[in-house]
Amino acid sequence: MTFSWTPHRFSGGALALDVANSVVLRDDPARRIDRFADPAAMDAFCAGASTYGAERDLFGALTPVHDDARSGLVALREAIDAHFRAEIEGTATPDLLARLLEAIAATLRRSGTRAQALDTATARSALMLLAQPQPDRLKICPNCRWLFIDRSRNRSRAWCDMAVCGNRVKANRHYRRRRGDPGP
Repeated sequence: MTFSWTPHRFSGGALALDVANSVVLRDDPARRIDRFADPAAMDAFCAGASTYGAERDLFGALTPVHDDARSGLVALREAIDAHFRAEIEGTATPDLLARLLEAIAATLRRSGTRAQALDTATARSALMLLAQPQPDRLKICPNCRWLFIDRSRNRSRAWCDMAVCGNRVKANRHYRRRRGDPGP
């Protein structure tokens, strides 16, 4: 199965969230897909983020992480997801924040002067998310469960990407209505 990093894959609104969203169906262990399990896909993510990511102007052209730093990027990704998901759900703990800060610090220590490396840019993006003045703009897509920033004026954005998740939900609702099934 071939895979490409399309614009939809970068709908999180921040590099740190797009990295966290590199796990598809995170809540379903039987169907879970880790896009970073393949080193080539992890490397290709850099080109996609540099082209489609919301913070592409801030970080510029990203470079792949060194082979010895791949596990550190995955640890950072998991800490980002755990902390921000808990923040959105109202279950955040100081331990999750500490774990995220430790992962950020370890990444920055390891990266040295490689400012354009994916792991370094992701750590910086996570720090910016932690410092943002409106944490209530962070949301979880009810369809795919990806994390995203709601930048709509009235904070009414419901899906990570209207063209994908929004259409799927609306099409499913239309199909159920036509069959006479009220659904959820």
